[in-house]
Amino acid sequence: MGNKLILSNKKAKDITKDMIGLFFEDINLAADGGLYAEMIENRSFEAIKSKGQPRNYVLQEDNLYGWTSLCNKPENLEITCNEPLSQNNPHYLRFTANAENEGFANKAYDGIVLKKGMKYKVSFYAREVFFKDGKINVKVTKDGTTYAYNSVDFVSITEPDGYNGMVGNCEKKVWKKYETELVADGSITGGRFEISLSKEGSVEFDLISMIPEDAVAGIFRKDLFQALADLHPGFLRFPGGCIVEGTSLMHRYYWKGTVGELKDRKIKPNLWALQGGNTLNAWEMQDSHYMQSYGIGFYEYFLLCELLSSDVRRCKPLPVLNIGVACQFRSYETVGVDSPEFKEYVQDALDLIEFANGPVTSKWGALRAAMGHPESFNLELLAIGNEQWESKHVDVAPRYLAFEKAIHKVYPEIKCLGTAGPFVNHELHTGAWNFYRQNGAKNKNFAYAVDEHYYVAPEWLYQNVDFYDEYSREIGVFAGEYAGHDVNLTNSVEAAIAEAAMLTGMERNGDVVKLASYAPLFNRIGHSQWTPDMIWFDAEKVVLTPSYYVQKLFSDYAGSEALELNGQEKTLRENQLYVSLVKDGKSTILKIVNGSDEEQKLELVDEKGSAVSFAAEVAVLSAANGKAVIPVANGSVDPNGPNKSISSDIMSNADLCKMRFPEAAVCKIENQKIEGSVKIPGKSLMIVKFN
Repeated sequence: MGNKLILSNKKAKDITKDMIGLFFEDINLAADGGLYAEMIENRSFEAIKSKGQPRNYVLQEDNLYGWTSLCNKPENLEITCNEPLSQNNPHYLRFTANAENEGFANKAYDGIVLKKGMKYKVSFYAREVFFKDGKINVKVTKDGTTYAYNSVDFVSITEPDGYNGMVGNCEKKVWKKYETELVADGSITGGRFEISLSKEGSVEFDLISMIPEDAVAGIFRKDLFQALADLHPGFLRFPGGCIVEGTSLMHRYYWKGTVGELKDRKIKPNLWALQGGNTLNAWEMQDSHYMQSYGIGFYEYFLLCELLSSDVRRCKPLPVLNIGVACQFRSYETVGVDSPEFKEYVQDALDLIEFANGPVTSKWGALRAAMGHPESFNLELLAIGNEQWESKHVDVAPRYLAFEKAIHKVYPEIKCLGTAGPFVNHELHTGAWNFYRQNGAKNKNFAYAVDEHYYVAPEWLYQNVDFYDEYSREIGVFAGEYAGHDVNLTNSVEAAIAEAAMLTGMERNGDVVKLASYAPLFNRIGHSQWTPDMIWFDAEKVVLTPSYYVQKLFSDYAGSEALELNGQEKTLRENQLYVSLVKDGKSTILKIVNGSDEEQKLELVDEKGSAVSFAAEVAVLSAANGKAVIPVANGSVDPNGPNKSISSDIMSNADLCKMRFPEAAVCKIENQKIEGSVKIPGKSLMIVKFN
């Protein structure tokens, strides 16, 4: 029997056009070394090496990580912490040159990338130990050739301390900020950032920075920002993810520590430094020095939402708050609900709302204004917890109750989001939903939506397209983290098309599925802690995955009304076709996912049974070579064949990324005349928009 679809114009339910959004977590070098345009690694000399497993690890100071002497005299580089630039980041470098032009260099992640003619802003703080009337030279080199150079005159600044004793007037030497500009004479990759002294002497340095002139707002790497902007996201969930909780509460994501001046933002080790690729049980990971500089802190996240907003839709900020619980996968640490410490967590939530929305006359609103944004950020959404679940160690329910009550007492307009934990189709998931629904029945403002996470096989997504059909409509759903994981953990076309199938189900149930975000967002090639991811990149290029294009197409072709299908979607699923039908203004948008390997024909008729005929905009996403790779299990394929499987052996992160590199996909958009039917290629997403 052929496939047929009756195109209805009858509204089934209202849906939100803001459903498709972004989830940002600093994993896979997503922030430092990624979206944050800073090119210098360990710029403040606060690096920590993380070693061990989640519940058994050590942290060791390694302040000179990333820095080397240019004159092969490591003794000329000394870390000290006497009278620092900031007490929050007390370590800094004392460099001694024994001859002119001796200096030191930074590894800069995978090396500096320069684009010919591009300008780069360099800044640093310096203080004299002994160095009069000299210059500080800054340059980028590769293989002995200089590709960018400038220098600044060093100025020794002192302040008398008012004491006049046996040694005369005592003077305190003062930090001074220096700024200069480098212009690239040529384009290079793998360059080296260098600082040197023009003559013999000793100078102290801290907070050394290099940012390209095209960084968006001077903060965000342009090409990565543009990839996000092209998605026209309806929201941004930040800052995580597991890093919200931390391996311990001492290292949780504390929003107040991420605002204010950069020098005062206390740098911390990143939880993901203890995990890497397929080497989950190694004692020391390749990126064991993975840190959070908080160059992108809560202010920058809010600003990013503004910058990602457009005429298409506003990108709403959706912060995630710690509820006094460390990551349950890594720790049993909590603060008691009745403790004074827990009250501080609740107060942090109230203060965050004031920081985002409060008047400039308020304490936290004044800080926002001082940072450059007197206007409100118009925060509407707030997630209470990341993916906690009830256990003998963690009491989630009373924590949510305390946060919700305190927030809505002062800010009744804020929409609070709860969490159903990291599992679906599980008793913990059911118990969480019972809690929110029971309390929501008594208090309509109790929860706007509940956050669900699922990283699952493509088969699960196909089989659960109807997952939300029977959900209660009293409280919304936030699919806050989801992705299709094939057996090789690759960004495959197969996984992306399965995600598209699931999205047709979310869209058909857009009255209850309020928000949805793929996860994780970014992956720096060669520095993976987790795959698959939506956007891959290295120091010079961006790779958009099949999953990226799925998200973009569902965002670009969103609707405000779901139209009646009258059960036709269930019949079509029997032949591995998955559909949704929505209205956007005067336009009707049909989304069709073909989960089979072969092309299929779908007849389109109107409500009278007549074949349709209309001009349409048609978008098709499919494998670049016309045939999607079929993922296969380990050991069941010729290792020299086209469908390589991932070895379970420990390998380098670079090799892992090569084997899991995203499958190539192509997205074509063209105008067509539809005459009664469409042909959908195997393993593809087709969108048909018509009036």
